[in-house]
Amino acid sequence: MHRRQLLIGGASLFAVSGCASAGGLVGGGAAPGTLAEDAATARAVLPKQTPRAELLQTWTGPYGGVPPWEKVTAPKLREAILEGIDLQRAEIQAIANNPDAPTFANTMVAMQMAGAPLDRALSIFGVMTSNIGSDDYNAVDTEVSPLLSAASDEITFNEALFKRVKAVADGAAAAGLTAEQARVATRSRDSFVRNGAALDAAGKAELGRINTALSNAFTSFGQKVVADEKTWTVIPTEAGTAGMPASNKAAAAAAARDRNVTGWAIVNTRSSVDPFLTFADDRSLREKVWRKFVNRGDNGDANDTNATIAQIVKLRAERARLLGFAHHADWRMQDTMARTPAAAMDLMNRVWAPAKARVAEEVADMRQIAGHDIEPWDYLYYAEKVRKAKYDLDANELKPYFELNAVKRGAFYMAERLYGFDFIRLPDGTVPGFHPDVEVFEVKDKASGRHIGLFYSDDFARPGKRSGAWMTTYRSHSTYDGVDNVLASNNNNFIKAEAGQPLLISLDDAETLFHEFGHALHYLSSSVTYPALGNTPRDYVEYPSQVHEHWVLSRPILDGFMKHVETGQPMPQSLVDKIEASGTFNQGYATVSYLSSALVDMDLHTRADPPTDIDAFERESLARLGMPREIVMRHRLPQFNHLFTSDAYSAGYYSYLWSEVMDADTWAYFEESGDVFNPDIAKRYKAIILAEGNTTDRADAYRRFRGRDPDVKALLKVRGFPTN
Repeated sequence: MHRRQLLIGGASLFAVSGCASAGGLVGGGAAPGTLAEDAATARAVLPKQTPRAELLQTWTGPYGGVPPWEKVTAPKLREAILEGIDLQRAEIQAIANNPDAPTFANTMVAMQMAGAPLDRALSIFGVMTSNIGSDDYNAVDTEVSPLLSAASDEITFNEALFKRVKAVADGAAAAGLTAEQARVATRSRDSFVRNGAALDAAGKAELGRINTALSNAFTSFGQKVVADEKTWTVIPTEAGTAGMPASNKAAAAAAARDRNVTGWAIVNTRSSVDPFLTFADDRSLREKVWRKFVNRGDNGDANDTNATIAQIVKLRAERARLLGFAHHADWRMQDTMARTPAAAMDLMNRVWAPAKARVAEEVADMRQIAGHDIEPWDYLYYAEKVRKAKYDLDANELKPYFELNAVKRGAFYMAERLYGFDFIRLPDGTVPGFHPDVEVFEVKDKASGRHIGLFYSDDFARPGKRSGAWMTTYRSHSTYDGVDNVLASNNNNFIKAEAGQPLLISLDDAETLFHEFGHALHYLSSSVTYPALGNTPRDYVEYPSQVHEHWVLSRPILDGFMKHVETGQPMPQSLVDKIEASGTFNQGYATVSYLSSALVDMDLHTRADPPTDIDAFERESLARLGMPREIVMRHRLPQFNHLFTSDAYSAGYYSYLWSEVMDADTWAYFEESGDVFNPDIAKRYKAIILAEGNTTDRADAYRRFRGRDPDVKALLKVRGFPTN
């Protein structure tokens, strides 16, 4: 996400319903000639400045300019960010103090342009702290994060600037602004208010203190969790690896060699831990690996995050009260599709009861095989035994069909069939990369050959890299000042295979890869004019990613790409039938693991007086929910990066479920058409759901696409729960 998208809307990324519906507004964006005139007017407002720092310079090279990764060092990045803040400050002051009457061009467009050098530095900064994460970059992160928070507050609290934004928004109809322009101005005005622009001087000072303290705490939390994820569990003898697939065993051996230890190493990240918990026969070792993983950030040592979390939730509650809200969730959800905690809770509670009931059934099946009570470190292991017994389906039987490079090619084929994108691997060295592992692809429109952007693929785990999988952009599409192409990236944490061996991943990993690729397709499809409207509500943004998971097992992709690594044969339909027959298998576990995290998140953030003992709160919250003892939260609070490395998913982890309602309903639409690559549906999906960004209300957009609101029954059906 780009800083300019934050700047124009304060600290909010989310949609405001109906803010483009005021009478007298012209539909659509501005004509190209008007865009050029507005851009010229905006540039005339901004002071002429020449950045000194190397990493603030305009990106050069092919494809509209690319990040100069080969020049990046921590000291250079620090220098660029500090200077970039000063350059941005001068530009904002020029906009705010402009003696001319406020207009869309001299205020809103100028704000889109302001801080472009800093924007470039921060794109690099995000990669170096997330994908590299070495001590020198962490030190820069610790130093500049509070400065960036203060710089953002300085913009929000600028009274002259806010008056200009408010004047443009309030006068949108009279000025004849297009619907898109009015939405930019109105969302910016509302976000300024939501983030403290209307407070008095004392209130702004207090809010600034809170925001700076939060920034420091977010940085500290993330660094502590990453430090705990740099650890591993050693399996000293081969007997301890019994049951593990050959590919996972080889990866563990390679991880041990990389860390100069004897034996096999299970790295303390999900991509390494989950396969061990699923297949390893040694129950005591499973417990040891499990405990190390679920206690990240909760060991009473220098990396313990409990005090940091208590500080964060206290500060969030103080901020909410200062801004006139009952609690953090009320404030956070003002600009979402759900709108209120109650609406989110209604959906979660509808799913929670049947999910718990399904867990009881799953545990009963596992106990019959195990002959003892099921503990959390047993669940995945015995679930696999039940799957084999019930469906004659062994996860080891699937992995040879999911070789990493083949899965990526399958994702590219999906993008071509649905949206007409062509992904072309660039030879190494064509553009710089931030690590030798990174592959870069040019993205073109296949029919016309038009260049769309670049796609960076960073697939492998490394020490210092944050865990999980994610997508980001280094540059997003816009046309308000010429056409900006897209530089998108997907980031995974697969464990490298032995040299010369194929890297086999699980079906779940393949679906995760398609999920993150769906995020990239969302941005690559963008047709927005203004960067401020490039992002969508938090409880919508996962919809375009989740829906793409369904295509992994579509027949054209299986036949063309998911071929057995040894025989070269595509997955037989008999095996696909087994997967589909077991499609709702273990949904109790999957749903309760995720949904407990979302419910505890909402419980934590709907309290006016937040807890101080975080471990105790987590236990008590789960007890109130009736959490099955055999399952642990997918993300326990001490390592819950979604909630505590920024505000982004706080009071918002429910978003995956909210998005899944639309995702399941959309997949049903494709299936009911008789062609999961139906070109007419795909064309409309791209044009309405993906390309529009946040230029229109997203609930209205879904109705235009589907002809009605999404049906929650589709979600319940996908998960195998009762639909009445």
